[in-house]
Amino acid sequence: MTKDSDFEIFLVAAPGFESVLCAEALEKGFVDPKEATGGVTIQGGWPEVWRANLKLRGASSVFARIGAFPVFHLAQLDKRARKMAWGSVLRKDVPFRVEASCKHSKIYHSGAAKQRVETAIVETLGAPISAEAEVCVKVRIEDDLCTISIDTSGESLHKRGHKEAVNKAPMRETLASLFLRQCGFDGTEPVLDPMCGSGTFVIEAAEIAAHLDPGRSRSFAFEKLAGFDAAASAKMRGGSVGSKPAVKFYGCDRDAGAITMSRANAERAGVTEFTSFRHCAMSAATAPNGPPGLVIVNPPYGQRLGDKKRLYQLYGALGQTMRSRFAGWRVAVVTNDMSLAKACGLPFGPPQGPVSHGGQRVSLYLTDRLP
Repeated sequence: MTKDSDFEIFLVAAPGFESVLCAEALEKGFVDPKEATGGVTIQGGWPEVWRANLKLRGASSVFARIGAFPVFHLAQLDKRARKMAWGSVLRKDVPFRVEASCKHSKIYHSGAAKQRVETAIVETLGAPISAEAEVCVKVRIEDDLCTISIDTSGESLHKRGHKEAVNKAPMRETLASLFLRQCGFDGTEPVLDPMCGSGTFVIEAAEIAAHLDPGRSRSFAFEKLAGFDAAASAKMRGGSVGSKPAVKFYGCDRDAGAITMSRANAERAGVTEFTSFRHCAMSAATAPNGPPGLVIVNPPYGQRLGDKKRLYQLYGALGQTMRSRFAGWRVAVVTNDMSLAKACGLPFGPPQGPVSHGGQRVSLYLTDRLP
């Protein structure tokens, strides 16, 4: 694989969000995006890998697929792994680690597969192994086909580099962006989250509206790969300076600590000027002056039977607040329980999803503009 050749790039999505991420990749000009199980495939070279990490809001990780071959036993895996041009991708002075998985294959022991590939890289390239290495080689053997990829992201891409403070059960930024996209949000309308926690929906909406790259403040594993062009990558990073949106983005929470947290996170993200956070209960939320927009909220779901009655009351109060004070606004509720969504008494369309969030299967319930 040469520096200038194209290869398959796999964009990892939260299960259930493949089509939404595919739409984002298409909108952002990536070549031939196709939905696959657990993500989206695109074609491109290393500059497209850098661009995907920097600009895609919905991808959790970006894998560069650097090799694929049939394999039926460990000796064959060892031989094929030693023939790969590791030096064109990995650096001999940078530690690496290998993760392997096996499914429906004659090679069924993932630990043995991992060890063979590690040994092949160490003995042909000379790079050191480290369990904490940021550079990770992914070996996937499925139906006797071995696919070798490099995780070019490092830490999951939901870690934008702005959120030091998190609330319990936080919404990941990648998921928040995809839920906003499912709502048809394009940055031109205000957004309000009446139970904002650490501010994820509000800050994500503000960044989208300001045309800020999600990866602008963080580093990536691809910076430690062979052939990384620091000047070209820096130029790509410098190409998006953002712009001030025409509308503002609002969050409320009954927890004063959550509001302090949200303001600090917004400041680190550089969106303080067009975000506003207010300490108040959800039932005290009011529509801000100006054009109507989108209310989006991820209320508590509850795990125990005793929670149910209290939660029905909470969702009922949410619906009442929306109907009485948010005429002209659309309302989006993310929850794992259709009966809780129905307790809002709002005219939701068919649920979208489900998708995985925090070990739960959640769906998006969305209204048209409220009368």
